[in-house]
Amino acid sequence: FLFRISEQSFSFHILQMSETNMKFCNSYFLVDPTKASLFDLLLLLFFPNLISKSFIDSTSDTLKTVRTSFASRWIIALAVLVQKILIFVRKPMAFIGRLLTYWPNLLSENGGFFKLILHLVTGKLVKPEESSTTYTSFIGCSDRRVELDEKINVATIEYKSMLSIMASKIAYENKSFITSVVRNTWKISLNSVIFVAYQERNLTQAFVFKASSTNPNLIVVSFRGTEPFDADDWCTDLDVSWYEMKNVGKIHAGFSRALGLQKNGWPKENISLIHQYAYYTIRQKLRDMLAIDKNSKFILTGHSLGGAIAALFPAILAVHGEDELLDKLEGVYTFGQPRIGDEQFGEYMKEVVRKHGIKYERFVYNNDIVPRVPFDDKILFSYKHYGSCNYFNSLYKGKVKEDAPNANYINLLWLIPTILTGAWEFIRSFIIQFWKGKEYKENWMMRSLRIVGIVLPGMSNHFPFDYVNSTRLGGLARPCTTPEDKIALIA
Repeated sequence: FLFRISEQSFSFHILQMSETNMKFCNSYFLVDPTKASLFDLLLLLFFPNLISKSFIDSTSDTLKTVRTSFASRWIIALAVLVQKILIFVRKPMAFIGRLLTYWPNLLSENGGFFKLILHLVTGKLVKPEESSTTYTSFIGCSDRRVELDEKINVATIEYKSMLSIMASKIAYENKSFITSVVRNTWKISLNSVIFVAYQERNLTQAFVFKASSTNPNLIVVSFRGTEPFDADDWCTDLDVSWYEMKNVGKIHAGFSRALGLQKNGWPKENISLIHQYAYYTIRQKLRDMLAIDKNSKFILTGHSLGGAIAALFPAILAVHGEDELLDKLEGVYTFGQPRIGDEQFGEYMKEVVRKHGIKYERFVYNNDIVPRVPFDDKILFSYKHYGSCNYFNSLYKGKVKEDAPNANYINLLWLIPTILTGAWEFIRSFIIQFWKGKEYKENWMMRSLRIVGIVLPGMSNHFPFDYVNSTRLGGLARPCTTPEDKIALIA
């Protein structure tokens, strides 16, 4: 079944709370770019004692840290400046996105450019409908692949990785498209497509299905990620706001709101009869499905912003003491996921993962910029990824590392190598079908994005296309740690 749930509207980017409403956290640091002027940013950088509290809401101790650390102030100013630019170009950015999405769908519906001209002349033009089973998002237009790779053994972690990135990729599409792909192409039972509002303009979108080809049956929860032309999504990724929860650590504020943070924090149960939140809705869905099939397990997955929400979900389950659900969580598979917490939060999550035997597979392709934000200044923010990183280079060679190189993406020594890599990826787009097979051929849109990747290194690397290729071509070397791993490897 399909359903849509609305939540109360918040201000554009920041959920303002007075200190009296902050009992759920030890400390907090909230930044609202809509209330910051350029003059405020100059004061922040060069006259820290005159920091405007109109756009920064925090505890006094945290503000002292801001005043004494130029690196922290620089990160705040840079993040807010970029956010303000994104807010300013929100409407033209969205318009360009709609145009760039509508055109390839128009071509596809009419059988190509020449047939489009013929249909236009003869009055037989077919106009694409955004809610149809064939209409694809900008992400979908850049990579039309929807089929699962049947060559990968379903008993392996590689299959779950491949299934996860495909689920993460189609999470960007409309309900009709998702339903058609899951039921008709994948031959899998779709449980629900969920849209949960978390800001005035934004929606947290997720869909849930159960794959019976695995043993045990596997429930997949896939969250939609950052829309390329959605300024609000990018502002959420770049947000430097955080809440510090007792015994948990600092958690990214924007991702918390996307998952379901309420004005009074994280109550164990949502008692509101009017407002629904992503975390509580999906948690109940999992409870219901696992009650019917007690042998099933589930995985959480997402690309970009969706990956951040997927990685944060088990943390809130742990805060609420949901041990039964956590024991059923087989793994978290994220692709191009931004950082969601500090080092203390990372240690907290490592213990959760260890205690419940959860696999955490974080994929990073080459110079993808998003896994390198929010920035880590090691003083005020200290954003860290928890767990290891499955890093793939431009040859799709994978290696398990502690983290991806060029961690903060602002090291000038990496500028020329990333530009040269972008140029190679553009060349590769013309030869990969002869090298790896016709299913890896890049279309004109993806090749255009490769050009953008030369001018803005790392931007094109964030698209799911390279993550799909990495899971199918990567050949990531993994240690065999369990008997099941060894059996799967032999099979």
